Amino acid sequence: MKLLKIKDNSQQKKDTFSNIGNLTGKIADKTLEQLEREGIFVFPEVVKDAEDITRDQMIIQSVNDSYRSGNVMGFLGCGDERLIIESRFCGEEEDYFFQYLLDRVLNFPNIVDLETDANQDNRLFNLLLFLFPYYLKTAMRKGLYKKYIRHRYNDGNVKGTIDIARHIEQNIPFTGNVAYSQREFSYDNNLMELVRHTIEFIKRKPYGNNLLIKIKDEVKLVIEATPGYELYDRQRIIEQNKKNTVRHAYFREYLDLQKLCLLILRHQKHQIGSGSKQIYGILFDGAWLWEEYVSSLIEDAFYHPMNKGGKGAQRLFDGNIGLVYPDFISRDNETRIIADAKYKPIDNIGNRDYLQVLAYMFRFDAKVGYYLYPEAEFSDDLKLWMNRGSTYEANVMPREDISIIKHGLKIPMDVSDYAGFVTRMKTHEQEFKKVFSC
Repeated sequence: MKLLKIKDNSQQKKDTFSNIGNLTGKIADKTLEQLEREGIFVFPEVVKDAEDITRDQMIIQSVNDSYRSGNVMGFLGCGDERLIIESRFCGEEEDYFFQYLLDRVLNFPNIVDLETDANQDNRLFNLLLFLFPYYLKTAMRKGLYKKYIRHRYNDGNVKGTIDIARHIEQNIPFTGNVAYSQREFSYDNNLMELVRHTIEFIKRKPYGNNLLIKIKDEVKLVIEATPGYELYDRQRIIEQNKKNTVRHAYFREYLDLQKLCLLILRHQKHQIGSGSKQIYGILFDGAWLWEEYVSSLIEDAFYHPMNKGGKGAQRLFDGNIGLVYPDFISRDNETRIIADAKYKPIDNIGNRDYLQVLAYMFRFDAKVGYYLYPEAEFSDDLKLWMNRGSTYEANVMPREDISIIKHGLKIPMDVSDYAGFVTRMKTHEQEFKKVFSC
């Protein structure tokens, strides 16, 4: 197997990718939207779920004789070639920071501890399984999925359309039964059966019960809603769901769940990457994970408007004009603070970022703005005072009342195991929150 590991927000010479040339040719300079259409599983779903991840974002982008990576982390493969995109805080062996984000935001099991071998295909497959509870819980907030299906009967209580051919075949000589079919609104449909098959598949994994215990109420509802479940029916259910995807906009969360279940049931270990031309993988948006993680740290001190859920929308102008979603608005309106989560190195937080936060500060009468970003240990905050005056009059000087602060959460990189990483992170989190009195 040909394997290359790179880090997010980094740049490497194109020669570095020579041993995975086939895979590189399929992903270089392609947008996430294009790759998702080719079968890559992107979390969160590119187009509708995240503000920081966009249609035109690329995994690796050509820059002269180099490739530059963005905020995306995960695994990609094609044939016998593999590309792993780790967090830039990854140590010599394991990517503890990526694991920690998954654990805090999505309540993932510890991949490092669970994975007993170094096979990256196994790890990729486990990531798909670990996403299942999140997607099932999200979909079932809309209730159980219900649709019309046609049931076939052969009895004396005729309520639907008589099936002449089947009646002649089964009921001659006539004994009082009539063959007929009836269209009924039912929970026990192909999609819910697909979910049930996925649940039963996960149950057989060594960590399956621990994974499903987090969604035991949802699992119970699915099992009760699918009395027609039969293990031998799995392939037929898969084919039915491939042909009939969820189309109703109200149930879009079930479409995401359907796609994930099909990936899990169709791409079992021996099937992942079958065929030299097939591209596959799972990618996570580091910016989304980082923002959700930061929110969990400072939620007591800040409001968190969310574009994804349409929560806390703000307007720049009177007349309901200029829709904006600042990442964080302090709950203290007397000394208002605006904060923006950035999954970028400090030097990459630049002009467009400044203009965005300053606009939000002006809108909410805030004198202080923050960029909240992950930083290596032993670094200090950077405070920027806004200028007044103009170079034309040669009277430029810093103001004393408006500032923007780059405030980093220190990420440990010299730890020997995941438990040690978690311990150090807890300490740094307390230091990070002190600024906001959380």
